Formats: sequence, structure tokens, C-alpha cells
Amino acid sequence: MDDTAARHNEKMKKIKAARDKMMETKTEEKGLIMVHTGAGKGKSSSGFGMIMRCIAHGKPAAVVQFIKGNWMTGEREFLTKRFPDEVRFFVSGEGFTWETQDRDRDVAAAQNGWRMAKEQILDPDIQFVLLDEINIALRYDYLDIDEVVDFLLHEKPHMTHVCLTGRNAKEELIEAADLVTEMSLIKHPFRDGVKAQKGVEF
Repeated sequence: MDDTAARHNEKMKKIKAARDKMMETKTEEKGLIMVHTGAGKGKSSSGFGMIMRCIAHGKPAAVVQFIKGNWMTGEREFLTKRFPDEVRFFVSGEGFTWETQDRDRDVAAAQNGWRMAKEQILDPDIQFVLLDEINIALRYDYLDIDEVVDFLLHEKPHMTHVCLTGRNAKEELIEAADLVTEMSLIKHPFRDGVKAQKGVEF
């Protein structure tokens, strides 16, 4: 073994020893409150990636999709047709707020979505709930942020995971969450006149 390989080997041994020691302290299990926010792409995509993991591990899951309405996304098509027994899929929105142009309808749709979300979160058969684009409904005050946070902190079953996606997550939600990821926008083809692409955006 030459000097470079030997130094690398020694370095990796030290890293492994430190990591093993750190992992010994990580013993708690709990259902996580996760927030995916930010201006960059990937918030819903990441949430649906976790739905795929739940399917693979035999963990029953549910999706409540806010805002997107009757827009038939690839994930909705895939899950409702191929995994209807593994994943419950609910749509509450009627479309983006600038399309409906009716606040009362938007509020009613969001409230209905939150009702469905609470039912799924409280269902003992469901282990993971994705609340897709709920942050948009919270941003426009279609839902009461204090009510949502209080429910997640005090009524969510201990081992149920909940992921909330959408831009502009409110500070109250960020504070309550166990895991928060902000997607940063560096470049996006939309700025160059490229429309949303099937299989990439929806």
C-alpha cells in the first residue's frame, strides 16, 4: 500500500470510529414533521420520493394535494392507477389561486383538504402523510397556521410522519418541524421561455 492509500485508509478509520460513536447516541424513534420549502424545484418531487419508499417498505401512506386541483400530474396518475391499495390519494384544490380568482372557494377547498389531512394523519393504518402544496394555502391564510401547528404537535400520532410542501413556509411551521429543507433556485428553464415539461415538472 503506497503512502496516499495508507493515509486515506487511516483517515477513513478515524471517520468511521467517530461516526460509530455518534450513532450510538441516536436511539430515539418518532414520526417526523418535515417541511420542504423554497423557490427551487424539488419540493413535491422529494415528498413523492418518500411515498415511493413507503410503498417499498410496506408502509401505508396518504397524499392530500392542495392547490393543484384537477391537473392530472404524473405522480397522481401513477399512484392512483398502480398503487391504489398502498397509497390513498385526495385532491382538495380547484387549481392555482390566480385561476380560480375566488377566495371563498379557495378557502373552502383548503379547509376541506385540511379536514381530509387530519383524518388521514389520525388513521392508525396510515404511517406517512404528504400534504402537497399546503404551504401555499397557509401563505394565503386559507388555513389557520396556529391550528395546523397545534394539531401536528399535539394530536399527530407519535409514529406518524407528515411532510408539508410548498413555497414560503411560515415561521411557525418551520419552528415546529423536525426537519426543514429549503430548495434554492439557481437556474430554471422557465426564465428562458421553456414551458413545464411532462415527466420533469408534472
